[in-house]
Amino acid sequence: MKLLAYFDAFLKDTVNLNQTRLGQLDDRVRAITSTFKNDTSIGDLYEDHSPQGSWAHRTIIKPLNNHEFDADILLQLREVENWEPKDYLREVRAAFKRSATYRSKVTKKNRCCRIVYAGDCHVDVVPYIVLGDGSESIVNYAENEFEETNPQGFTDWMKEKDDLANGNLRRVIRLLKYVRDYKQTFSVPSVILTTMLGERVQAWDTDSRYSDTPTALKTLLTDLSNWLDLHPLMPPLPDPSCPQTTFNHRWDQAQYENFRNKVKIYCDWVAEAYDAADKAVSLSAWQRVFGTSFQKPAVVEKSLSASSRLRPEREARAPQEQYIEELGFTWKGGYGLLINARVLPRNGFRDGPLRRLRNVRTAQDLEFSITTDVPEPFDLYWKVRNRGSEAAVHGQLRGNIIRDENRTRKRREPTRWRGCHYVEAYIVKNGFVLATDHHDVPII
Repeated sequence: MKLLAYFDAFLKDTVNLNQTRLGQLDDRVRAITSTFKNDTSIGDLYEDHSPQGSWAHRTIIKPLNNHEFDADILLQLREVENWEPKDYLREVRAAFKRSATYRSKVTKKNRCCRIVYAGDCHVDVVPYIVLGDGSESIVNYAENEFEETNPQGFTDWMKEKDDLANGNLRRVIRLLKYVRDYKQTFSVPSVILTTMLGERVQAWDTDSRYSDTPTALKTLLTDLSNWLDLHPLMPPLPDPSCPQTTFNHRWDQAQYENFRNKVKIYCDWVAEAYDAADKAVSLSAWQRVFGTSFQKPAVVEKSLSASSRLRPEREARAPQEQYIEELGFTWKGGYGLLINARVLPRNGFRDGPLRRLRNVRTAQDLEFSITTDVPEPFDLYWKVRNRGSEAAVHGQLRGNIIRDENRTRKRREPTRWRGCHYVEAYIVKNGFVLATDHHDVPII
């Protein structure tokens, strides 16, 4: 059984970080950045700061087992001529060491300075530099190298996937982070867990596959387990917003293999709990996954189901729109697919990866390509969905599904109408849909 009200209460009372602590975190970050800006040696290098990681993605959870919760911030600094990459991290640490408030709290890690509030939380301050060529970088101290990053692009990608999952991806990530911390039977960095789960969100029958939190949990765990089955050895784990950067250095084969085995076990447990027809049996099975804190809420809302409270309505269908699930194919999944969108040079406007640029102007051209682990041969289908008043007025909402007949694995599109459009890709083999992806296209 789904036990929707139980999930609502469990997330609210046990899993989610409460608003008081989030407010306290805001206060601490303001104090940290104010101290840095007031440093007489390098405070003038400050340009900006922003939440990063679980805090930015709204997947941060309460600490368990007397652990601290953690939050990351990017500390954007002006590039300094003749500084080596490691100088940024060393000098940031030195600035906090000059502060009476933080000198006993700060330690240097490989990519950040960690400020520890004993018994409560720690804040990782990550030096972040936009280099002269426009690339965004953080610092690897041990290697004395810049590592390319795209933090806002990752956050945008995460939001796209969460929207596609009807707002349930973030909840599933929090639940599995809770299982990780509660069970302590596997370890996985939060960014890797977020990436692997986000990549499993598919543009296939989203209304039913992600209709509510327990359904999304079962769906995503099943798809994750199927994908892991294909990869006994740890595969490349690229940053979806910055594909040339991978997260593999944050994990090792032993940790990956253990995670792979545990996902299979917990996937079976979740299916058992979800499919149980008897409420008492289902509750016992859910508690096998989450522990006895998963229990009947003190107050059960009866006016609306959790599904109707959480799931947004599907947008109105465009006149020529098609959905892949209506074309006679069967969902199988198990594989990965990533759409790469690039703004092509034209009219003197900026060009480059769309996830880095965030948006594109009208009168430019986009090229879409794919990265996938599905072995050839396969059929690729594209869907280009325009939105907004301009496209509607011109009868260009589109949304039909087009086969990649010439097998270039690429598609080129002009940007004509302002609005938040999207492109989807689907890989079909022997009548089965093996993977899909979705990419927003904001045109200004």
